[in-house]
Amino acid sequence: MSIDIDRASAFMAGHARLLDRRRFEHLVSPTEHTGPAVLAALDGYRNPDGGYGHGLEPDLRSPESQPGGAQHALEALADAAPAASPHTPALLDWLAAATLPDGGLPFALPVTDPTACAPFWVSADPHASSLQITAAITAQAHRAARADPRIADHPWLATATEYCLKEIAAVEEAPFAYVLSFALGFLDAVADTRPEAVGLLHGLARFVPADGRVPVAGGAEGETLHPLDYAAVPGRPVREHLDAGAVAADLDRLERGQGPDGGWTVDFTPYSPAAALEWRGYATVNAVETLRANGR
Repeated sequence: MSIDIDRASAFMAGHARLLDRRRFEHLVSPTEHTGPAVLAALDGYRNPDGGYGHGLEPDLRSPESQPGGAQHALEALADAAPAASPHTPALLDWLAAATLPDGGLPFALPVTDPTACAPFWVSADPHASSLQITAAITAQAHRAARADPRIADHPWLATATEYCLKEIAAVEEAPFAYVLSFALGFLDAVADTRPEAVGLLHGLARFVPADGRVPVAGGAEGETLHPLDYAAVPGRPVREHLDAGAVAADLDRLERGQGPDGGWTVDFTPYSPAAALEWRGYATVNAVETLRANGR
C-alpha cells in the first residue's frame, strides 16, 4: 500500500481551508516561505485579546477567543517552525488570564453565538477546569516550545504542566476516551523534561486496550480513538506501551483511509457543513504527516 500525495494535494486545493492548505504545503514542500504562510493564515482567526476563535476549532464557530482555539493555534505554531509568530506571547498571556485558580483551563468559555457550535462546547462550565482541554493545549504548547523559547519560558506553561501532572496522578478509573488520549499525548510531550511523566504514562497506559482502540462512549456510531491518534510519532515513550502489531495495523488502516478524492474523513460527527469539510482538510494534513513520519 501507499498514499497518493498528488491526489491529496488536489483534495486540499479543492476542499480545504487556507490554514490547512498552508500546513500541507509546509509539510510536503517546505521552503523559507511556507512556515510564514502558515502563520499568516492563522492570523485570520486571532482576536485583539490575544486568543483565537472564529471557527479555528471547526465545531466552535463563535467568534470569541476559546481554549479550543488556543489548542489549534499552538498546533499551527508548532507546525510552522522554524518560523515564529510575533503574536505568540499574547496568546500565552491570554491563556494565563483564562486559567482557573487550580491551574487548569475550562473546557470552554461562555459561547456568545451558538450557531453551528457543538452542544458540548455551548454547555461547558466555564468555572470548572478540564483535564481534557488543558492536556490538549499544553501538549501542543510543549511541541511548539521546542523551537520557541518564548513558550518554554512563559510561566503559564509551567502552571498548566503542573496541573496536568497532578490531575493525571489522581486518575484511578478509566477516563473518557478523549481525556485518556490527550493525557497520554501530554505525558509523551513532556517525558523528555519531566521524569515523573514516564511513571505516570505507565500507570495511564493500563487503561488502553490491547489493540490500542479506545471506543468513545456517547459518540457517533463506531467512533473510536486509534493508536495513531495519541501515539503518532515513532520512537516516543507512549509507543512503548503499544503492541507493535497494533500500530502496524493502524498504519494500514490510515493508509486505506485515503478516499477516491484524495482526502481523509473523520468518524465523529461534525456540527455544520463547513465543519464537515474543514475537518476533512485537517484530517488529511494529519494523516499525511503521520504516515510520512512512520515511513509510509
